[in-house]
Amino acid sequence: MTIDSKLKAIIDRFDFPGELVECMEIKTGHINRTYRLRFIQSGSAADYVLQRINNYVFKKPWEVMENVQLVTEHLRAAMRARGIDPENRVLKLVRVKTGGAMVEDGEDGFWRAYEFIRHAATIDRIENPGQFRQIGAAFGQFQGMLSDFPIERLHETIPHFHDTRKRVGDFERSVALDVADRAGGVQADIAFIRSRGEAMCRIVDRLKSGELPLRVTHNDTKINNVMLDVETGEALCVIDLDTVMPGSALYDFGDAIRYGASTAAEDETDLDKVSLDMDLFTVFSEGFIANTAARLTDVELKSLPLGALVMTYENALRFLADYLDGDTYYKIDYPAHNLDRARCQCRLLADMEANQDSMYDIVAGLCRRFQ
Repeated sequence: MTIDSKLKAIIDRFDFPGELVECMEIKTGHINRTYRLRFIQSGSAADYVLQRINNYVFKKPWEVMENVQLVTEHLRAAMRARGIDPENRVLKLVRVKTGGAMVEDGEDGFWRAYEFIRHAATIDRIENPGQFRQIGAAFGQFQGMLSDFPIERLHETIPHFHDTRKRVGDFERSVALDVADRAGGVQADIAFIRSRGEAMCRIVDRLKSGELPLRVTHNDTKINNVMLDVETGEALCVIDLDTVMPGSALYDFGDAIRYGASTAAEDETDLDKVSLDMDLFTVFSEGFIANTAARLTDVELKSLPLGALVMTYENALRFLADYLDGDTYYKIDYPAHNLDRARCQCRLLADMEANQDSMYDIVAGLCRRFQ
């Protein structure tokens, strides 16, 4: 086994037990550089995840790590209080030999390590409704167990991340500047975004008024951020906690629906294929509400479908703004990629709007069932 000397020096600063026998880069992520490590101690193997935190995205990585430590400690305590063994169900950081949970390398950034979640894997596509119900249960349990977390202790690691009013203002600046000279060809798309701007600020406004409480939010509730037991399919652990911040529970519910209950990929160009799968919406909602009905307020629970509309709108707005800006933020595979993404999300949003009465009815029925 050959390991780059700089990487080996970083590994050696963590308190890993045993002898390193394997180091493999995991290339599925887009933000952090990630490695899977295997150590042998007394004949037994144990796996770990080593990550370099992207300090271009996260300007204050020490705040990210403080959030992660606070949230994982709270989750472990909450599980124990409910008679659940948190082992293999909550991310567990590996300590640095000199103390703390992060290695700062002057040349190559900031590093942290976790124990690997055993007998588990992630999925990138829903293969059966039961999987999405389990993912809904995992994110619901995450919300439920953190519902009493003292929110003032969390850092806002990416300022204004879901500030829809600011996002709308940024979008209007992109339209006005039109630096890539593209606005003329997308006037219908701009009009679609503009016509919904005020309505899509309802979560931000209700947070500001206090009608919706601030919660610990994951902010990246894609299906591949839940580890599923490889044999039973049971959800074991919510991962990728870098974007944990104060926000609304509606954001986490909504983004999971946007991503997981769509009938098409995020950049589908055949818009006739794009719609909301109401069966998947129902099973995710069931898993989520079963684990939050006793923890979230009635207003939050009954407003969950709004989260799906707002998060779909926000992504459509951001994709279109990036297209107008000349594709400076999102990685693209071809010149119109961001435009196709935006149009796909707009079509999904339109279908959600057409089905929102049914969405609210389903959620209301589940609330009555589990409360």
